[in-house]
Amino acid sequence: MSLAWPWLLALLPLPLLLRRLLPPLAVPRPALILPAHLLGAARPAGAARGQGPWLAALAWAALVVALAGPRIEVASDVIPASGRDIVLVMDLSGSMLKEDFFLDNQPVTRLEAVKRTASAFVAARRGDRIGLVIFGERAYFAAPLTFDVEAVARAIAEAQIGISGRGTAISDGLGLAAKRLSRSDAPTRVIVLMSDGVDTSGTVPAIEAARLAHDHGIRVHSIALGPEDLENQPDSRDAVDVATLRAVAAAAEGESFRVRDTADLQAVAQSLDRLEPNPSARPPMRLWQPLWVWPAALAALCLFLIAGRRRGWTG
Repeated sequence: MSLAWPWLLALLPLPLLLRRLLPPLAVPRPALILPAHLLGAARPAGAARGQGPWLAALAWAALVVALAGPRIEVASDVIPASGRDIVLVMDLSGSMLKEDFFLDNQPVTRLEAVKRTASAFVAARRGDRIGLVIFGERAYFAAPLTFDVEAVARAIAEAQIGISGRGTAISDGLGLAAKRLSRSDAPTRVIVLMSDGVDTSGTVPAIEAARLAHDHGIRVHSIALGPEDLENQPDSRDAVDVATLRAVAAAAEGESFRVRDTADLQAVAQSLDRLEPNPSARPPMRLWQPLWVWPAALAALCLFLIAGRRRGWTG
């Protein structure tokens, strides 16, 4: 515990100083002269009479302590806004149904692996505003920018193949996210693009969408999903266009990641936390909880008792 204004405690001896420096008050003569044997009965009992100065002294001390601002430091679980807007752009093309990832030693689809990793990544980003764009042949916002990271994590978990077509419109998803972020006034704006294929349905080249994002001060990180890529298996039907995704990230001053298995996905999430520091990882906020109300209440109680005794004496 500490005091906000400890120097106010110097007021504690003020009543004693005033009593010593000021002339004594003139005591009025009694309005009624009583015989000596009745005088004792007309006065309050000695014990009660002696409580008045002590109550006044306690009231003054409590009032001064309240003015000094007693307080204790407490940790708050509230995480302040980071000033960062992040939009995840997630591929929901038909190739995401391919089972070439493993979770708990069980084969799972690319979509299931991405959904689990992305949901955990988003749920830990308290303090950031997060949005979700999903794309196949078309792109649309599945979750607007919000501080409710749990809602975005649920939207990722509920995403299904086919609701946006089975093509791969990377540039449309990237462009939609950049358009929304360009209207944001957040100091830091980031797009995380996740795809496992080749841009086959976009209206403009993906690299042009990335340059447009960069012109608006938006950083783009790209994640290439799948064990096969066009650089090593150019004839593979489900190979990912790593070169394009790498160029997209470079055009928007971001980082490009290559993901071949679940371990790579988890490493990417950790790398993104380093590139875009996680607000949840910061130390908790320290706040001051004021305690002045307790000494103030004690002072009020003492004054109430003093006032009550005076009314009883005059009545």
